[in-house]
Amino acid sequence: MFKLRSKRQSLKTILTPILLALVIGSLAGLGAVAFKFILELGVDLLWAGDGAFCHRFAAAPWYMKLAIPSLAGLVVGVIITWLAPELKGPGVPEVMEAMALSEGKIRGRVVLLKTAITALMISAGGSLGREGPIVQIGSSIGSTITSLLRMSTERRRLAVACGAAAGIAATFQAPMAGTLFVVEILLFDLEVMNLSTIVIAAVTGTLVSRPFLDEGSIFSIPEFSLNHSAELGLYLGLGLMAGVLSLLLMLAVFTLPRFYTRLGCPAWLTPACGGLLVGCVGLVMPRALGVGYVTINDALAGNLPLSLLLLILLCKLVATGFSLGSGMSGGIFAPSLVLGAMLGGCVGYLAQVIWPGHTIYPAHYALIGMGAVVSGTTLAPITAILTIFELTYSYQVILPLMVACITSLLVVRFFHGYSIYETKLQLRGVNIVRGHDVNLLRSMWVTDHMDREFQTLEESMEISEVIKQLERSHFPHFLVMDKEGLLLGVLTLHDLKGAIAHPDWLQPGMCAGDFMSRDVITVSEHDDMERVFHLFAEHPYTLMPVVRANNPRKAVGVIRESSLVSAYGEHVLKQNIHS
Repeated sequence: MFKLRSKRQSLKTILTPILLALVIGSLAGLGAVAFKFILELGVDLLWAGDGAFCHRFAAAPWYMKLAIPSLAGLVVGVIITWLAPELKGPGVPEVMEAMALSEGKIRGRVVLLKTAITALMISAGGSLGREGPIVQIGSSIGSTITSLLRMSTERRRLAVACGAAAGIAATFQAPMAGTLFVVEILLFDLEVMNLSTIVIAAVTGTLVSRPFLDEGSIFSIPEFSLNHSAELGLYLGLGLMAGVLSLLLMLAVFTLPRFYTRLGCPAWLTPACGGLLVGCVGLVMPRALGVGYVTINDALAGNLPLSLLLLILLCKLVATGFSLGSGMSGGIFAPSLVLGAMLGGCVGYLAQVIWPGHTIYPAHYALIGMGAVVSGTTLAPITAILTIFELTYSYQVILPLMVACITSLLVVRFFHGYSIYETKLQLRGVNIVRGHDVNLLRSMWVTDHMDREFQTLEESMEISEVIKQLERSHFPHFLVMDKEGLLLGVLTLHDLKGAIAHPDWLQPGMCAGDFMSRDVITVSEHDDMERVFHLFAEHPYTLMPVVRANNPRKAVGVIRESSLVSAYGEHVLKQNIHS
């Protein structure tokens, strides 16, 4: 009977994540399809005419080119500032933060609001991608389902990863790229057993969305060939330039907010200012706005001359900085692809001049450039390589991609060290560290594990009375307070060792304040246990007072080193039971 029950439990343990992956993958795939159609509907509603967005924008009156992005930014700014701040920006950093610090909890309303405001902003002309929002939408679907079913934290984090992988896979019809995107960027402590579940979700999202996306790739990929091994040197140069371009893109995105600050723009008005500036860029180069897939296809077809490639490259860089720098909701993946295609095309034309006797196609360099810039901005080279490979299914593309993508990665690592997603979190004071132990500690809070019972002494209490209190108490530590009950220091048995061993040393009038340690390390009740861990590691203490967040001298408890160890062990045991 016991063996039969164990088999049933193991079967349930195996089937639950698979069913979860199938459901989440299907919903995320449909979400990607719905987002695409809403985006197309937005373009139809905002811009007159037929054809691609860039052609409609170019044909519109100049005042519409300025007014529509500005008004869309105004609507988005109001929603982000007062309704859902987590909708601001690319979307991927918010999912990373939720995975590492919030146990994968993402509010359900993110699905609807993120879809609406991102579609509005991209349709209006923002230089943004749809992939980052789709990651956040898919992740929100996974988080919502597991929260409704009251599943464990590990199940919820896995569901978030499944939703993100399915969203990316459905967008590019590339399940391997979707899987590796999650592994390289979102998951910091992947267990091998979860990889198959993520793959199932990515494949499901791809299959569900394929009938609605004309069963084809979003890009018209040229047939790729590496005609001469010496070309790898040119691809190495492309990787170096892609790394520099990635750094310039980050510089534009993260320094332009200071421009808005100097203008004195309030947070809710900043996207509107960004929309106005984006419209101004569009007056010069309409192709620099929107998602930019049409421009990528033209570059891959070899239809763009060198002068146009350079102009689009410059304008796209500025427009993306104005868009993301102003806090608009949208991704960085598509702008990186556009910039990479333009840069690669330019290098291809340059290679024709350097090597005139050899057959060189700028379109091939545009294709490799796409992967190289994505690798530089995201620091996810495997994702970049597999994305391009799944678009071409040509093994000849692998070696040039590896050379360019790894080179771009090394440039960014050497001069900056962080991806564009990690940089955004760093600027907000969130330091994402890869490691299961760290993420567990970050999801545990001082207020849940501190001891609320502690003994206090007044600073003026005579030392003889302190020793009597020590004999009667089972606490080896005392918090020393002033007359108003505010924390002054900590008195331990070690501090009183000399007074107990040599009472003749004591002088009349000596009190607790003469023996206590005034150099006290405290933690806030709202701190996470990772901070507690580091403080215990850095200081020779076994106890720290816990104070109120709004009053650093008002003690509400104590946290002991033993409490940290037991809480961590209990947390790990609980997760193992529920996973």
